[in-house]
Amino acid sequence: MQDKDSEAVRNQRKRRKRIGRMKNAIVITIAGWIILSMILIIALFVRTIALEKKIDDLILVSSGVGDAGSQLNGNHAAGESVVTDTEETMDASTDSSTEETADEDEQEAATPLASGILDEDNLAEADDVHKVYLTFDDGPSERTAEILDILAEYDVKATFFVVGKEDEESQELYQRIVDEGHTLGMHSYSNKYSLIYQSEEAFAADYQQLRDYLYEVTGVESRYYRFPGGSSNQISNVSMSSLIEYLNEQQVIYYDWNVSAGDASAAYTADEIVENVIEDVVKYKTSVVLLHDSEDKEITVEAIGPLIEALQEMSAEILPIDEDTSVIQYVKADSIE
Repeated sequence: MQDKDSEAVRNQRKRRKRIGRMKNAIVITIAGWIILSMILIIALFVRTIALEKKIDDLILVSSGVGDAGSQLNGNHAAGESVVTDTEETMDASTDSSTEETADEDEQEAATPLASGILDEDNLAEADDVHKVYLTFDDGPSERTAEILDILAEYDVKATFFVVGKEDEESQELYQRIVDEGHTLGMHSYSNKYSLIYQSEEAFAADYQQLRDYLYEVTGVESRYYRFPGGSSNQISNVSMSSLIEYLNEQQVIYYDWNVSAGDASAAYTADEIVENVIEDVVKYKTSVVLLHDSEDKEITVEAIGPLIEALQEMSAEILPIDEDTSVIQYVKADSIE
């Protein structure tokens, strides 16, 4: 009888051990699934963040500051709207203070509205002289000074579409651009799309702030503007037509571009930037080249000398934008009433 009781106890213990092992297996399995699920959730979250970053980069690219210069040129030449810039990447003040517009009778003589030029009219033929306008967005910065040094070395003039910076070094660079015979253009004060394109009033305030500030610093009232993202951008919360109409009323000519260096990202070497420009410049009588002079554009600085030499080798005229420049616009100013 005692043997039977001992065997029953042993069987009961074995049964408890089996149940314990089964419980442990179930707990481990559940814990494993929980851990795996958490890992997958974290991986998906990281992937989502990465995709959002890529989307932001693509927005910047399509504004002309991305890493697919040739593709952008094709889209814009075909008159397609693209989403933008940008913003990369752009260091600018967020000061939203505004200044009142000067009375019309105190403004400079009106600059005729630009009609732009059709792409087919701008296609170069064998004997045409290529007119090339090197334009730099997003400065001033330390790179602006380096670019100005190189331009002076080659006795070449360019156009700088600047943003608003109030430090002493930037003020000196605004003045240097003017003093050395380059064209001083506007690229918005804040260079922040969420502010500039929030409303018509916000755009006007930003424009007026930069215009007045540049006049205060340099004594020059800039007559040229480049929309952050270009005139065909789809980031703006308001119709670009209304902003174009506003610039028309201000008698300001805005410039897009038909050649992109692709220097907005670090995807290209200096040699590739030169190739990007030259392969498109040969197509046109007038080429407005999009480049950048923000703080992180060391490669752009490295490319400027070889680019100028390559343009000179093809007997191109390198010029600053002025009243005689054929206007490159995706959305034509005179199409807006």
